[in-house]
Amino acid sequence: MTTASIDTGMKLGVVAIGRNEGERLRRCLESLRSLNAPVVYVDSDSTDGSQEMAGSSGVTVLTLDPARPFNAARARGEGFERLLAVAPETDYVFFIDGDCETAPGWCGQAVATLEKDPRLAAVCGRRRERFPQASAFNLLCDYEWDTAVGECGSVGGDSVWRVSAYRDAGGFDPTVAAGEEPELCHRARAAGWSLRRIDAEMTIHDADLHHFRPWLRRQLRTGYNGADVESRFGIRVFDRLLRGAVFWAVGYPVGAVAAVALAAFAGGISAAVAVATTALLGIVLQTGRIASGITGRPWRDRCRLAGLMMIAKPPIAAGWLWWAIDQLRGKRPRLIEYKPAVRPTASQEEPPCYAPR
Repeated sequence: MTTASIDTGMKLGVVAIGRNEGERLRRCLESLRSLNAPVVYVDSDSTDGSQEMAGSSGVTVLTLDPARPFNAARARGEGFERLLAVAPETDYVFFIDGDCETAPGWCGQAVATLEKDPRLAAVCGRRRERFPQASAFNLLCDYEWDTAVGECGSVGGDSVWRVSAYRDAGGFDPTVAAGEEPELCHRARAAGWSLRRIDAEMTIHDADLHHFRPWLRRQLRTGYNGADVESRFGIRVFDRLLRGAVFWAVGYPVGAVAAVALAAFAGGISAAVAVATTALLGIVLQTGRIASGITGRPWRDRCRLAGLMMIAKPPIAAGWLWWAIDQLRGKRPRLIEYKPAVRPTASQEEPPCYAPR
């Protein structure tokens, strides 16, 4: 039995999902071992030996049928059903991504919180990046994970759910390629449940983003699937992000070019240069405004984060446009992958299972 089970008399199970996570998956499963809880690993047709590695660790392995599109919502949903089939007494489910490791004591704190409030559907905690200073992209991920403590509109992919609440909300929708968490949480709240982010260490995540191209694709995915979720389900959680991206990536540049052209026509080159300089200053000021709104971090990190947030706006807007084109062509929503596979290597130095840095 898990620590949570001993304290509350309730049962906890785990659903981990992944595709070609390699060493990251090994660390994930190793961090779950101390729970002594039933674990189902759901694999989306990995080619790096993930299924065999997971099977050798003693967990239940479910390989998804490749005839249907892969996505996290489908993986978690099918993993949930398999977990309840092998452990029908399960009262709480810890969903964790295969590139994450759980913090010691997290599940016990999560279940204790759920036990105190019978209308609480799910809880999440602090997800951290393993190497936040390794790249500006990793740093941005770490900042994004640092959400406010208290009642919240949505939990993320790493979270502990009450089985009855999950079923009452209808579970993950396998047609949602990404952005499935706020969509499920929207249904849970509509059914009268609440969600909470508690002040506790939950997981450590390994984004492993060191190059611009995969980060760019990650932003494309944000725009694409954010637009899909908003359009299909009427959930406004991505509205501000999408509107800001379209304004700064499309509206502002078009307006600036028009203003420069008008200034050149009316006042000559000097007037055009003055207007162009003012337009560039507007971008600098917006970046500074974002940086000033970031708290609890050194100014150097604030500037790096703010700069990346501004750079992210064009690919997010492009993702929205990509989605719109797919809609016009009658295509179903797609999953935009961005992370390369990580293969296990015997010579790789093994860091601690949970060591925030």
